Amino acid sequence: MMKRIFSYFLKGLVLVAPLIITAYTIYLMFDFVDGLLRDYIKDWFGKSIPGLGAIFIFIFLTVLGLVGESIIAKPLKALINRLLTRAPLLKVIYSSLTDLFSAFVGKEKKFSKPVMVCFNRENNLWKMGFITQESLDDIGIEGMLAVYFPHAYNFSGELFFVDSSAVKPLDMNPAEAMKFMVSGGVTRFN
Repeated sequence: MMKRIFSYFLKGLVLVAPLIITAYTIYLMFDFVDGLLRDYIKDWFGKSIPGLGAIFIFIFLTVLGLVGESIIAKPLKALINRLLTRAPLLKVIYSSLTDLFSAFVGKEKKFSKPVMVCFNRENNLWKMGFITQESLDDIGIEGMLAVYFPHAYNFSGELFFVDSSAVKPLDMNPAEAMKFMVSGGVTRFN
């Protein structure tokens, strides 16, 4: 009984920890920058301006994004890429995170082709997903596609290699498809 309770506790912790850690990190960043700027602002304006750290962090990240897209940053990005992809453990973590972020916001968005896949022809059961790789020839699998199936109400999913004949493209907006799947089919289409 205690083992099961502890297991549920750990699962709950795993669900909540990333959110809490992210929120706490952002709080620490804002607080740190507010602390650095507080004395200077008080000297200049005669009073403290709370929240200036948040504005500064926003401006800093925006400028960083702009520099990241510029010609100046490309050699620096390439150098950092080379260094991080040479370290054995960092390579796996860094490349996985890079691929994940580029799948959502990069130039090569991976979740842009919503499809239906027939899993049981006898009962006509279908599952919605996204094609993430059109060809698996590089890993020696021919005639198959990589299709990612998000889970409802959870930021996780499953990747299946499916026969291309079992895949039916959907004529719908990818964002609407993702919203529909993640909501468990509860969301209405616009």
